Amino acid sequence: MPGPLLDNLAGQRTDRRPVWLMRQAGRYLPEYRALRAEKGGFLELVYDSEAAAEITVQPIDRFGFDGAILFSDILIVPHALGQDLWFEAGEGPRLAPPLVDGVWQGLEKAFHHFDPIYRTVELVRQRIGPDVTMLGFAGSPWTVATYMVAGAGSKDQGAARSLAWRDPAAFQSLVDAIEAASIEYLIGQIDAGAEAVQLFDSWAGSLSPSQFEKWVIAPNARLAAAIREARPGIPVIGFPKGAGAKLPAYARETGVDALGIDETQDSAWIASQLPANMPVQGNLDPMLLLAGGAALESEVRRICDAFGDRPHVFNLGHGIDKETPIAHVEQLLALLRG
Repeated sequence: MPGPLLDNLAGQRTDRRPVWLMRQAGRYLPEYRALRAEKGGFLELVYDSEAAAEITVQPIDRFGFDGAILFSDILIVPHALGQDLWFEAGEGPRLAPPLVDGVWQGLEKAFHHFDPIYRTVELVRQRIGPDVTMLGFAGSPWTVATYMVAGAGSKDQGAARSLAWRDPAAFQSLVDAIEAASIEYLIGQIDAGAEAVQLFDSWAGSLSPSQFEKWVIAPNARLAAAIREARPGIPVIGFPKGAGAKLPAYARETGVDALGIDETQDSAWIASQLPANMPVQGNLDPMLLLAGGAALESEVRRICDAFGDRPHVFNLGHGIDKETPIAHVEQLLALLRG
C-alpha cells in the first residue's frame, strides 16, 4: 500500500501530514559522518551503491520520515555527458572542461555513471517499508547548465546567463542534451524503484522573466511530459528555488504534479495563487530548524494552517544545514505527529 507521502503527491489529503527533508541524508547525522570517514570522499560514496543506500536509509531508520530521498548529486548528469567531475574540499564541485561557449558535442558520453545510481535505488527500495516513498531526483536543465558552463558553482550564474543571451542557439543545444540525458536518467531511477521524482532547479531565481520562461518553465515542462508519457502515474515534484512571483506560472505551465516551495515564499499567498488542490511541498526555513525552540513551533503551525485545505508534504525550503541539532529534527516531528 502506498504511504501518506505518495497519497498526497497524488492529490489525496491524508490524516497524517507526510514529512521528509531535503538533504536529510547527510552531514548533520553522526552515522553519516562515521561512514564517510570510513569510505572516503563524497563522490566515492555516491558511486558506491551499498554505501549510498545505507546513507539514504539512515534518516529513515532514525526518524521514520515518510520519504527516502536518493543520496546522490545533480552533477551526475554532466559526468554522464562526458565532463570530468570532482569535489574540492571546502570549495564544492568542479567540472572540466568548462563549457564557456556552450559546445558540448566533443564530450564523450559516459552513461555507465548512471548504473550505480540505479543500483542504489534498488537496494533502498528493498530495505524500506512499503509505506515509505522512494524519491529519485535530477537537476533541472537550467541549474545543471550553470555548472557545466562555469565549471563550478557561482554566486550569480553569470557565465551561463551571459551565454544564454549571447548565443541562445548554443545554450539551447546544451539544454537539450541535459534534458535528454535527464529523461533517460529519471526513467532509469523509476524502473529501479523510485515512486516519485523531484526536479531541482536551485538557481531558477537568477533569471529575468523572459529567460525564466525559456530556460526554466519550458525545459521542465518537457521533462514532466516525457516522464508522464513514459511512466504514467509517477508524480513529478518541481522545485524552482527563488522563483518568487513567477512560481504560479511555473505551476500552471510546467505540468508538474506537485510544487516545492522555498522559504522565501509566503505560504498563504502561494496557497491562494495555485490551482485548486495542487499538492505543495515546503517551506520551512532551514535556519529556523537550526535555531529550534518556540519560533520553530510557531512557524510550523503557520505553514500547516496555510496549506490546510490542500495536499501538503511538509519539508524545508531548501537543504537541511549540516549544523542542525538532532533534537531540533525530533522537535519538528513531534509537532507534526504529536
